[in-house]
Amino acid sequence: MAIDFEAIVFVILSAAAIIGALGCVYARRVAHSLLSLMLTFLAVAGVMVMASAEMLAAIQILVYLGSVMLVVQFGVMLTRRQIQEGDIQ
Repeated sequence: MAIDFEAIVFVILSAAAIIGALGCVYARRVAHSLLSLMLTFLAVAGVMVMASAEMLAAIQILVYLGSVMLVVQFGVMLTRRQIQEGDIQ
């Protein structure tokens, strides 16, 4: 029984996507939720590369990770609004 390298990489990427999605849903802070969503987008781009869809993976990384999520992340981090009790001391 030979170990299939592509199957191992696929399992790792799919587990990262699932963990990132669960982290996005169950994170207590918005910044942590956005970081988990970025992990999910990166793992999905990796699966697209494995499926020989390099153009879609590049668009996924450039559009979602490179611009949209980064702008939203900086917006959340620079906001001084209290979201939960005890967030701002």
